Amino acid sequence: MARRAFFDIMRILLITPPLTQLNTPYPATAYLKGYYKAQGAEVRQVDLGIEVADRVLSREFLAGIDLEEQARLIEPVKRFLRGQDDTLGPRIANRSLLPEGKRFEQLDEDNLEWSFGISGTTDKAMHLATLFIEDIADYVREHVDPHFDLVRYAEYLSNDAPTFDPLYAELQQEPSVIDQMMLTLLADCVSEFSPDKVCLTVPFPGCLYGALRCGQWLKANTKATIEIGGGFPNTEWRQLSDQRIYEFCDEVVIDGCREADQYCPDFSDLPLDKYLSLTEITNPMHRLWSQGRWNKMVMAHGCYWHRCAFCDTSLDYIGNYRAPKAATVVDHMERIMEQTHRTGFHFVDEALPPKLLREVAEEILRRGLAVSFWGNIRFEKAYTAELCDLLAEAGMVAVSGGLEVASDRLLKLIDKGVTIQQTVEACRHLRDAGIMVHTYLMYGFPTETLQETVDALETVRRMFDEGIVQSAFWHRYAMTCHSPSGLNPERYGARRVTLEPNSFCNNEVDWEPADGANGLNGQFPYDIDAVGAALRLATYNYMNGLGLEQPVRSWFPIKVPKPSIK
Repeated sequence: MARRAFFDIMRILLITPPLTQLNTPYPATAYLKGYYKAQGAEVRQVDLGIEVADRVLSREFLAGIDLEEQARLIEPVKRFLRGQDDTLGPRIANRSLLPEGKRFEQLDEDNLEWSFGISGTTDKAMHLATLFIEDIADYVREHVDPHFDLVRYAEYLSNDAPTFDPLYAELQQEPSVIDQMMLTLLADCVSEFSPDKVCLTVPFPGCLYGALRCGQWLKANTKATIEIGGGFPNTEWRQLSDQRIYEFCDEVVIDGCREADQYCPDFSDLPLDKYLSLTEITNPMHRLWSQGRWNKMVMAHGCYWHRCAFCDTSLDYIGNYRAPKAATVVDHMERIMEQTHRTGFHFVDEALPPKLLREVAEEILRRGLAVSFWGNIRFEKAYTAELCDLLAEAGMVAVSGGLEVASDRLLKLIDKGVTIQQTVEACRHLRDAGIMVHTYLMYGFPTETLQETVDALETVRRMFDEGIVQSAFWHRYAMTCHSPSGLNPERYGARRVTLEPNSFCNNEVDWEPADGANGLNGQFPYDIDAVGAALRLATYNYMNGLGLEQPVRSWFPIKVPKPSIK
């Protein structure tokens, strides 16, 4: 009872600082609002990212920085990207309307037509309108505020920062033009709501500077308790020792509100009509990510597998798996549709559990709902033809999943729990059901040989050639201190360069191959940067239907062996 009474009198302001995606709200504050409301608190949330972007991308602001032509067109372009005026599409698509800056110099007209079809298509117009917006962002960054970008803010000061010094020094400077814009919006919010507590969520490094600027202002101008939490602190600040962070907040929350994702997220007070649907590149999965206002929600907390060697399985948000009942998931979907008037869902789980996914699909069909959804899965044998057909019937349009190192030896070493053959079969069943497939790939894992890397690319080439994947992306392996490979690197043929924690951020750690593994004296026996560039170049072409007949060796600028797989 005492706890309930405490929440009854508390006013909580939840803030997403600049900048995350511009097409849809990041769900952290929506989940926290659902949780705190259930405890009896009065809660308000604000996405300062979309509010700042809307102010920057305005006629008044652009005219003030000498972008007169862009200022004339920005409001019509925003209406088009919000789906409020589709009739502008043909003029944008035939390239007769928008001024074209540096971003347009990269366009290949033939590839543009191949990707989007004839002039006048909406997708093509959205891509060109996105380039127009990106040109403006480039200008703002070069002439107004070096911190600004469309999906991040001052990220270089926070990304893998061993010490607080550079970021702290920047925060002692006078706020920039964009900072002042953000702080004015914050001041208006605080004045109207008078919060007792302000919670700043920092999901990514590109939100940290904005969060700390907000905390700095709140400390100087309010008596509210200030908390900072989210994905970034939960991974980077578990060993934080620099006490200067408390000049910007009262508490750093690690693994806080663990039960919040059991409550229905509440998006009702977010400005849903302001989000912009962008099409940055032709990669179909990346287009799905940034195009359209998807309702983001979690189906189950954590990962039901939580054993992969490269993953932060020791952290609560991955290692502590909890699954609700299917009826609860679909109840939340229906309530969110009432709030947002949108029927598309992006499930942001680490990996959707096949059993629960089946039950949710059956519940959607039982209720006769017309929805679309996508999310991350593990390519395992559970994805039979029958299950994939059921998921497609219920509304699944796409999946992403990790093939990772694309080598059975390495998949076993990292304890992925799948084989290449299982992955191929799952992808085939998904393709046959009409579900788009994106796969994440990894190179440079300890003990990985050049032969295995070439074989992995050959596997990917064959999957594209068969049409069972439509999108893919290669990442270079990064060792983190919360993963099995970071906690026990010797087991994987590696060693950490240092064991001493940093005073500020601690997640990715320096490592080197152990002697006799895949390198000598801590070095890879080949140019790993050149290999990574070749993998990305080949896969980009495969996504565009190009180069599938070429020997995979032809993509590499260094001498590599022939593929050994049959």
